[in-house]
Amino acid sequence: MIKKSLLLITAIVGLSTACSSSTGKQIPVETKIENTTESGKPIHITYDEFLVKVWNFEESPQNWVFKGDKPVIIDFYADWCKPCKIISPYLDKIAKDYEGKLIVYKINVDNERKLASVFQVQSIPSVLFVPLKGQPSMQTGAMAEEAYRKAVTDQLLVK
Repeated sequence: MIKKSLLLITAIVGLSTACSSSTGKQIPVETKIENTTESGKPIHITYDEFLVKVWNFEESPQNWVFKGDKPVIIDFYADWCKPCKIISPYLDKIAKDYEGKLIVYKINVDNERKLASVFQVQSIPSVLFVPLKGQPSMQTGAMAEEAYRKAVTDQLLVK
């Protein structure tokens, strides 16, 4: 009975912190191209911009080759997603507070389905943390602002 209760609570928490989305594929890592847009605000990017600024998976589909010169946070979201709306101000603050040190990109999964499928985004919000070197890591579901800040300091701005 206790196991069933814990399973039910876990399911409810998972469903309440993420919205469903359907897509499909995964990836492997490397670096270089200057991201000159530093506005202190999240930047909405398109498929073509992603290929130039983040990773050209058409040229190197098997290897992650990061093109940026600063760590990146990529927010896969949808306008209709309530948890996405909850975390949006957190990422806005992070973009402002870490201006010049990292870049926050936003990708609307309804408009950029191919990008969402490359990262197998099936639930939103999904936030990809991209360090300068090493593997990117994906966090699915809404987290507290402090958790995003911890990911920034622990994964992206590590010296």
